[in-house]
Amino acid sequence: MADQNRPVTGYPAPPASNGYPTKTATAYPYVAPPPQNQGAYFNVSANPYYSDPYANQQRATFIRRIFAVFIACIIIIGTIVFIMWLILRPQVPQFRLDTLTLSNFNMSSNSLISGTWDARFTVRNPNSKIVLYYDHIEAAVFYKSESISETTVPPFAQGKKNETTVRATFVSASAYVDDRNGISSERSRGTVDFNLRMMARVRFKAGAWWARRRILKIYCPNLLIGVSTNSTGGSLSGGSKNCRVGL
Repeated sequence: MADQNRPVTGYPAPPASNGYPTKTATAYPYVAPPPQNQGAYFNVSANPYYSDPYANQQRATFIRRIFAVFIACIIIIGTIVFIMWLILRPQVPQFRLDTLTLSNFNMSSNSLISGTWDARFTVRNPNSKIVLYYDHIEAAVFYKSESISETTVPPFAQGKKNETTVRATFVSASAYVDDRNGISSERSRGTVDFNLRMMARVRFKAGAWWARRRILKIYCPNLLIGVSTNSTGGSLSGGSKNCRVGL
């Protein structure tokens, strides 16, 4: 007879199918199912920390394609520019100072200089396939590093393998020069050393192709003008001078 005080630990075992009694067995309770609210943890769309690997792969592929297209455009543009440079071979123009005359030159006791400088240049375009357009030219005459007078040159165009004569006139009524003794010392030796500087905005054109505007810097140093202490004028000594041209 079963002990009535023994606690129930499970459910009774089912009877045997053949009608005979079976040995008593102890049944255990079933494992409890997971809570219903845990479904949100396994739901991809409801989990903020879940990252879809397929979406990430598509995004990475798209970025790689954009980067590849960008690199390809740079290579294509660089190749086109390099080929055009090989075909055109652009060169900067050449400047030569042919004559430089000084008139009405005077220097007062308070270091004020007056005078008129007339310069004539020959500008040569060495390019056989490029036309040059000089949109604006500024010029100045200096004594050492001190500016005496400034002027502008009218715009002009220059054909292929062309030489153009350019004139510039500088007039000073009362320009102050700090090194008055230097000029007086040079005049006593018969010559005064001036220099000319110019800045030009130039466009290069080959057929329908336009290059961007370039800034040319022209420097003509060591221009000795024969002017003595008792004279008020003189001209360039030593013949024509080639000027330095840079970008």
